[in-house]
Amino acid sequence: MVRIAVLDQERCESKRCGRLCYRFCPPVRNNIEAVVFEGDKPQIVESLCVGCGICVRKCPFKAISIVNLADELEEDCSHRFGPNTFKLFRLPTPSSGVVLGLLGQNGIGKSTALHILSGEIKPNLGQYDEPPDWTQLIQHFRGSTLQDYFQRLSEGNMKVVHKPQYVDKLSRVVSGKAGELLEKVDERNKLRQLTEQLQLKTIWNRNLKVLSGGELQRVAIAASICREADVYLFDEPSSHLDVKQRLQVAKAIRSLKEDEKTVIVAEHDLAILDYLSDQICVFYGDPGVYGIVSHVHGVRVGINIYLEGYIPDENVRFRKEPIIFHVKPPVAGLTAGEPLLKWSEIKKSFGEFEFQAVPGEVKRGEVVGIFGPNGIGKTTFVKVLAGIEEADSGETSAEEGLKVSYKPQYISSQYNGTVEELLKETADKEFGTSLYHSQILQPLKMQFLLDRDINELSGGELQRVAIAACLSREAELYLIDEPSAYLDVEDRFSAARTIRRVIENRKVTAFVVEHDVVTQDFIADRLMIFTGEPGVRGFANPPTDLRNGMNSFLKDMTITFRRDPQTKRPRVNKEGSRLDRQQKEMGEYYYMRTE
Repeated sequence: MVRIAVLDQERCESKRCGRLCYRFCPPVRNNIEAVVFEGDKPQIVESLCVGCGICVRKCPFKAISIVNLADELEEDCSHRFGPNTFKLFRLPTPSSGVVLGLLGQNGIGKSTALHILSGEIKPNLGQYDEPPDWTQLIQHFRGSTLQDYFQRLSEGNMKVVHKPQYVDKLSRVVSGKAGELLEKVDERNKLRQLTEQLQLKTIWNRNLKVLSGGELQRVAIAASICREADVYLFDEPSSHLDVKQRLQVAKAIRSLKEDEKTVIVAEHDLAILDYLSDQICVFYGDPGVYGIVSHVHGVRVGINIYLEGYIPDENVRFRKEPIIFHVKPPVAGLTAGEPLLKWSEIKKSFGEFEFQAVPGEVKRGEVVGIFGPNGIGKTTFVKVLAGIEEADSGETSAEEGLKVSYKPQYISSQYNGTVEELLKETADKEFGTSLYHSQILQPLKMQFLLDRDINELSGGELQRVAIAACLSREAELYLIDEPSAYLDVEDRFSAARTIRRVIENRKVTAFVVEHDVVTQDFIADRLMIFTGEPGVRGFANPPTDLRNGMNSFLKDMTITFRRDPQTKRPRVNKEGSRLDRQQKEMGEYYYMRTE
């Protein structure tokens, strides 16, 4: 057995617990030093650990993880940062003229793999105390594509461009106007085309420090594509972008393969990853503990494998239950159909921006999805319904004393306290019930965060806590703005499934603003499509059924979707393909009725 012990240094407080991991370790009681201390922090000697799991169960801070893996995997270890830290097995296999997609949870090793392939991290094959030199590394990967890759990388004969995951840090290391920066790096004479394609004209003369996350993302992607290189690595290129921008970015990245470039993309939006990629590598394992890279699969097969949770060629099941889509959303509760909220024509203006919503209504037991570009008024509409913003004209009508729960788009961590204290305040008496545990805490993985301070949480953890807090409040109308931001694929579907289950069981209503087409298809019963000119005027159409809403939205973007025959998930048709042309002629942009 390969035994992996991981210690979360930030969570470990051995002095407060009296060093329980040491006191309860069976080898230690037999005078075998399986747990030693370096300062205040314990270190588990993996060669002496018997894998009993007592320290894992006794640790009050959930700082220890111990897993057993097959011996065969040890020879495939690619990198480890140090003792009792994350371990990565295997690496993605890059190929020229092919876009390789990386699919997996957060903390499973995708960014680490990209750092290795970019040359920012030299793989140590798990030998962190005595790292191998380049000759040993190249010998280790002999007979594979990676042998030639690392050979060229070690000799400096390969140029790699890496678009990092966190673009909000770009303005800290680079200063100046967006246009001037892009002109400096335009080595491939692609800037004029990208400026039009990625809508960069409006921010051309603006300083990087004042750009939003979505604007910085487009600048970073344009800068990467403009540079001349052999290999292009993109880490989560769709974050902060709306649906139309995501598809434009996907087209721009995919154009690199025309010049026989090697392109690797880590992405959580399944529709965009499907559209972008030719091949897929699935990452599986235990987040923060270890990650394993699967063999290369075709894009359709690779994504379906991930949704199924089972890899046939390796005979490995990494998820207990598959993720299932429905061509028609499941029927809601018996009381669905009773109107809960109506609104008249609503108008609201902010300086130069004008927003208008036509009259509409929503019913109990349904989830209404909201689609539209950034800066078109989606959040404004939700805030008017929540009572946070007051409309210039128009009003909403509902039962007297309608209770509303609102999760904002941008989440602050100003609450001073733990996750458990926050959820106890919002859920009140329901917090200790088995129903609350099974409906909210368990699917959103809150049990691992309850003792954590809100101010210490990452973006994805904070998002899950915000969704849990919103659903914990007793309300009849839930307004949820961009719940999938910062979440990986599994967490997105867990959040979507949780929202659906709560809305149906409580016979209440939800509005969900979301840019991920696959998540919206998974969660929504009906859609509201927002149109107009971003930053100038926005128009909200009334709720319509999912099919007509998607058709209207996709027609405006000239993109067609089909259903995968196996998983029923939405798939983007390649532009100009036979099915794309056929569906456009029929006016069926979502999927054909014959399916």
